[in-house]
Amino acid sequence: MEGNLTIGALLAQGIERLRNATGPLTDAGLDAEVLLAQALSMSRTQLKTHPENVPSQERARRYVELIERRAAGEPVAYIVGYKDFWTLRLAVNPAVLVPRPETELLVERALTLGSTGTARVVDLGTGSGAIALALACERKEWAVAATDISEEALDLARANASMLGLGRVEFVKGQWFEPLAARRFDLIVSNPPYVAEGDPALQDPALKREPRIALVSGRDGLSALREIVRLAPQYLERRGWLLLEHGADQAAAVARELVVRGFGHVRSHRDLAGHERITEAQWI
Repeated sequence: MEGNLTIGALLAQGIERLRNATGPLTDAGLDAEVLLAQALSMSRTQLKTHPENVPSQERARRYVELIERRAAGEPVAYIVGYKDFWTLRLAVNPAVLVPRPETELLVERALTLGSTGTARVVDLGTGSGAIALALACERKEWAVAATDISEEALDLARANASMLGLGRVEFVKGQWFEPLAARRFDLIVSNPPYVAEGDPALQDPALKREPRIALVSGRDGLSALREIVRLAPQYLERRGWLLLEHGADQAAAVARELVVRGFGHVRSHRDLAGHERITEAQWI
């Protein structure tokens, strides 16, 4: 990119660079726009309303640096340091998965199934705290806890809670239910790792930057899901709900595990792309 370009010209060149580098599955336009807003310390709306403005050469060079990081496969969220999820802006870094839009369906279902009064809720493998914090934001009367095996992830989740004024959310370290002792909950939610070892998707440059422990779960991708289903009844109140996010082709397998374990009202829900992404079940 040359110096003394307008905002509009910088954006056009950034889009072209990303399209050439990342292929058709990436939203090059959105990525380039987010990165330009970051480099210029402007909102995306300001970019659109003032495309004729000419940024300083220093800021233009900063934009080029950000575009090259994205072209090399680094997720946009790691580059800018945040990701919007639900109604929240969350800090993210390479210690946690980047929250995905499809996970908002898990939040929607939890809000639908959960009590409108008090409820005890736990989010297993919370990462950045996205699910736990979204639920706590929407249901002030809920007692929300969250677990994660990674201290780095918990540090980030606690920082997000503090930033959002949701310090009442409890974050505890441990694998799944391990740190919860004999506690019982009305809702258990989780977006555990569900990618199979050796899945070609793991070669995606963006996935390579995300923590493998939060992505991969055994030879078929179901190990974590099976463990959560097996242990959940010990921590659920009667008529409590378990909600799980899983891979697009795993709904039938997860439903079978739930039925065999003794859960009732087992059903799956499709995300906006039409994939069965969430399976829920009631302990009866």
